[in-house]
Amino acid sequence: MQTKIVSKNFDIPHAEMLEVALQNGRYGSLEKLSTLKPQELIDLIKQSGLRGKGGGGAPAGVKWQLASDFEGTKYLVVNADESEPGTFKDRQILAKDPHLLIEGIICTCQAIGANISYIYVRGEYEEFSAILQRAIDEAYEKNILGIGSTYKVDITVHRGAGAYICGEKSALLESLEGNRGHPRLKPHSPEPEFYFGEPTLVNNVETIASVPFIVQNGAEAYRAYGTKESPGTLLFAMSGHVENPGVYEAEFGLGMWEYIQKLGGGVKKGKKLKAVIPGGASTPILPAHLVYEAKLDYESLRDLGSALGTGGMIVMDEDVSMVKALKNLLRFYRHESCGQCTPCREGTSWVDKTLDKFIAKTATHEDLEILKSVSRSMNGKTICVFAPAASSVIDGFLKHFESEFLECIV
Repeated sequence: MQTKIVSKNFDIPHAEMLEVALQNGRYGSLEKLSTLKPQELIDLIKQSGLRGKGGGGAPAGVKWQLASDFEGTKYLVVNADESEPGTFKDRQILAKDPHLLIEGIICTCQAIGANISYIYVRGEYEEFSAILQRAIDEAYEKNILGIGSTYKVDITVHRGAGAYICGEKSALLESLEGNRGHPRLKPHSPEPEFYFGEPTLVNNVETIASVPFIVQNGAEAYRAYGTKESPGTLLFAMSGHVENPGVYEAEFGLGMWEYIQKLGGGVKKGKKLKAVIPGGASTPILPAHLVYEAKLDYESLRDLGSALGTGGMIVMDEDVSMVKALKNLLRFYRHESCGQCTPCREGTSWVDKTLDKFIAKTATHEDLEILKSVSRSMNGKTICVFAPAASSVIDGFLKHFESEFLECIV
């Protein structure tokens, strides 16, 4: 049931310490790494089918190729700004096996020709940042990093200021450059991100932490897990009304209900399942009857009208008020909008205030139409996907649980 690639060392005491990490296989890929040319590394990642594990699921090798092909000083930026409700998997890597991330950074930097990497960490992750920094310091002391290492890489940990929008890669880079964390306009043709005008690869923590296994064992070893379109594994985070909330690594393609039952211990106190938000707060909700047929991969959840996202499952039992659940989510979106785009800035505020009427049971049919109308106005009319994500959340709740909202209308 539980497949361990990234999480293999999570249960080993003191695995965050270099001595223990070395005894348990960390940096084992570096010998193989020294025999591969940069393009061979990129081709290996392409062949493995590794997809970004920060939410979008884009092919990692394609992004690596873009960064490699552009001229200039290359940078690798690791996105550890894990700020979405329901998502708490990357911090497990930072806390329990930071040397795996460092090893992945070395492999990735050699592939794209970078010698400098930044790890942008969620501002609230003070404890995890300290563990990560100690691991980096140990790697410098043993010449795994810096001058004298097999491949020279310098790593800097940068803590954000607690803005959810900085999990968006271009806003992250704006913040890293010292600017306000506002997302950038997307280019018209494929190109990498840019840090101070130089080509930059941005990948999330788990994506980079998956690289050493592929380098050491080969593309086919990674493809032996998961599905054809979604190879490998993912750290799925499970919270809400389950007996055993936590983070469990599993192959893509596993049944969602099977995962909840066998690894999560089922719905808490034996109650009935009502719904699951499958991939963090920004993914559309699935009612119980769809959860029973859902598979944990990108394609299956897309076909069911939702998304895998970061794999952060929020489980809701039969007693949950969907009106209150949506209000909780919209309050978050209203607070975290960067305010750059009018449809997002005004729209998230408007829908949040409108939900207050439903909570107070003073709403009208007009208020329900306002929710739907404002949701449409936010979708596809902003620079980044923040507002469209909020829109899809609203649409999901109204599609599957509109009756509960109608009950709040006077």
